[in-house]
Amino acid sequence: MGFGDLKSPAGLQVLNDYLADKSYIEGYVPSQADVAVFEAVSCPPPANLCHALRWYNHIKSYEKEKASLPGMKKGLGKYGPANVEDTTGSGPAENKDDDDDDIDLFGSDDEEESEEAKRLREERLAQYESKKAKKPALVAKSSILLDVKPWDDETDMVKLEECVRSIQADGLVWGSSKLVPVGYGIKKLQIQCVVEDDKVGTDMLEEQITAFEDYVQSMDVAAFNKI
Repeated sequence: MGFGDLKSPAGLQVLNDYLADKSYIEGYVPSQADVAVFEAVSCPPPANLCHALRWYNHIKSYEKEKASLPGMKKGLGKYGPANVEDTTGSGPAENKDDDDDDIDLFGSDDEEESEEAKRLREERLAQYESKKAKKPALVAKSSILLDVKPWDDETDMVKLEECVRSIQADGLVWGSSKLVPVGYGIKKLQIQCVVEDDKVGTDMLEEQITAFEDYVQSMDVAAFNKI
């Protein structure tokens, strides 16, 4: 596995292709996998590599929080397409076994380790694991802008908005709203909300909003952005 040389155009192209249908290197939230690959990229990818550039700018926004992102950082050869070998930063003197990609945080290079050194290493490792376990999990959220259309110009838009805001769910927070003219005296309700991705989806919102069939003709997603 790997991306090739991430400091070269060819390696960045592999990264761009890899991210064409992915938001992150692994999983659905930023993690240490993204940090490892981000640190191997020497500068922002060019504009024509839009997927890699989008990912680069997104991970860069986590600069102050990158140490708290979930997961364990591994060697670059553990990430990326299966048929590409990572060569970023490699040289003639570098020939590590794949097992060396897992960081030995407090290990010793000596073949024989004293009992005191073993005890100290295990103690520090236990402290590290305990500290890591206490870190809160990163909650994936999205900001959604909805267009809610009434039946006609006689629909009570105040009542329509009250119906929409009456929808309550864990992980759903309603934001600002406004009425936007669409023609022939008809106005649609444009309303913002923030949702937790694993709790609230657009399908659920559409089902519950269109259930107010006396007021609502249809609902569309005008904008959807990950936070």
